[in-house]
Amino acid sequence: MDKTNTYIGVADIKLYTKMDDYSMLVKLRLNLFVVFSSVLAYFIVAGSTVSWLHVGLIAIGGFLITSAANTLNQVLEKDFDKLMTRTANRPLAAGRMKVSEAVIFAGLTTIIGVVLLAMINPLVVLLSMLSLVSYAFLYTPLKRHSTLAVAVGAIPGALPVMIGGVAAEGQLTLIISCLFFIQFLWQFPHFWAIAYLAFDDYHAAGYKLLPVDSNDNIDSKLGLHASLYALLIIPFVVMLYISGDASIIASIVSGLMALVYLYMSLNFYITTERRTALGLMFSSFIFLPVVLISYWVL
Repeated sequence: MDKTNTYIGVADIKLYTKMDDYSMLVKLRLNLFVVFSSVLAYFIVAGSTVSWLHVGLIAIGGFLITSAANTLNQVLEKDFDKLMTRTANRPLAAGRMKVSEAVIFAGLTTIIGVVLLAMINPLVVLLSMLSLVSYAFLYTPLKRHSTLAVAVGAIPGALPVMIGGVAAEGQLTLIISCLFFIQFLWQFPHFWAIAYLAFDDYHAAGYKLLPVDSNDNIDSKLGLHASLYALLIIPFVVMLYISGDASIIASIVSGLMALVYLYMSLNFYITTERRTALGLMFSSFIFLPVVLISYWVL
């Protein structure tokens, strides 16, 4: 008989293993994307002077710190996660895991992550802890009070590329700052498209992530705001080229991706509906990996 601990999810009568629960607790796919962007930023900044030890430390240490942040996020939101279809089966919300277990896990992953990242340089540790604290203790509670939470959450969301760059350079530079702002600005259309699609869920849990009118209808200018942030990406693409930190080919690829992203945002503004929101969301999934990879290999 299989001795693996299993649990039955109430919503869909699915068996969950401990592995499943911890995968959901650390938001595995999101976590891996965070590590991916951080490591790519390291490669971009390091050029030919790559330290594979540092790459491993960034990947493992970054994964652990992000795991801690995502765990603390779910600890603080477990009662609200119960109210949303998309999060009701998370281990804490569904009651399959105790809060004490999650908190201990977050503490251990934080300590081990800090020790690993400290082997690179102190600034990497400082930025990693800033990311954890701002995500878990600023963005998470602010979501229920103000749409400003989206801007606050975009800071820890963009810090991975800065962490990767600082791991390679040891200090903040123009290229690191540009990569940070590209990822920072990218998040607004990305998140607003997702929040639009999941508006009923977020609204049911009391999250104030989208601007609404007095009748709780989504602001009709949401797509226009998304377009503005997409447009603001272009100056940073140009800046990287002018500074000599990006090749002409990488700059063309990144510029074209920014224009596509702007087009999808404008399309969402012109016709604000599920179809255009999906288009913007999927274009956001493509945008960042293509841009980062182009700066690395081209």
